[in-house]
Amino acid sequence: MTQHKTGTRKEWLAARIGLLSAEKELTRKSDELAQRRQDLPWVKVDKAYRFDTDKGTATLADLFEGRSQLMVYHFMFGPDYKAGCPSCSAIADGFNGIAVHLANHDVNLIAVSRAPLDKLQEYKWRMGWTFPWASSAPSDFNADFNVWFSEEQQMSGGIDYNYQRESEFVWKPEAAGGGQAAEDQFAAMCGTDTATYQRERPGVSTFVHEGGVVYHAYSAYARGLDSIWGMYQWLDRAPRGRNEAGVWWRRHDEYGALQKRA
Repeated sequence: MTQHKTGTRKEWLAARIGLLSAEKELTRKSDELAQRRQDLPWVKVDKAYRFDTDKGTATLADLFEGRSQLMVYHFMFGPDYKAGCPSCSAIADGFNGIAVHLANHDVNLIAVSRAPLDKLQEYKWRMGWTFPWASSAPSDFNADFNVWFSEEQQMSGGIDYNYQRESEFVWKPEAAGGGQAAEDQFAAMCGTDTATYQRERPGVSTFVHEGGVVYHAYSAYARGLDSIWGMYQWLDRAPRGRNEAGVWWRRHDEYGALQKRA
């Protein structure tokens, strides 16, 4: 017998209609926020960034592929990683299906990471992805858009991420329970240590190409990425919601292996 409250269809319908009103208000608020994002002032990008792509060396303007808008997903895959971040991988699983629609609506979607291009290509092939993915290794792009930080910044409390200053990194040895933390698990899944893993960060940045000039329009980080993480949008509508107790997700090709070991 379920421990969740139950009721009649009439009671359910009354509660559902009440919830619908709140959902509509949230939708209206979301529309307002979208307009405020579009109203942000654009900032001219003066720096000459270079990227390695499947088509060769490219500038930031080249990444637009002839479109006027560019959306960059800052994918956590550092040079010292052996595999891409599992959380970024779960988000990127949704890119293949939407990239073609965005491309036909004047928006180019691309992932950017600091790992060398050959590592990105190998991982992209493993995941079965087709969306464009560029390496920013030749430039300061990740540092300038606050998704990569130096070891010195990390250890001195000099990281500004998600528009706030973080305290210095403190290494938590496994004996102290740090090995059970989510980031420790993710670091291990990426084949690196926690400190190295943490120096890469996820985010989304958008740009506009107008009159021969590239402008930075918007950036979001951390929980600001929830709305593009497809599986969570579904889970928020599932009977038990996110129902999380620690790290449960894996790269999409690892679930079978996990089940076989269980």
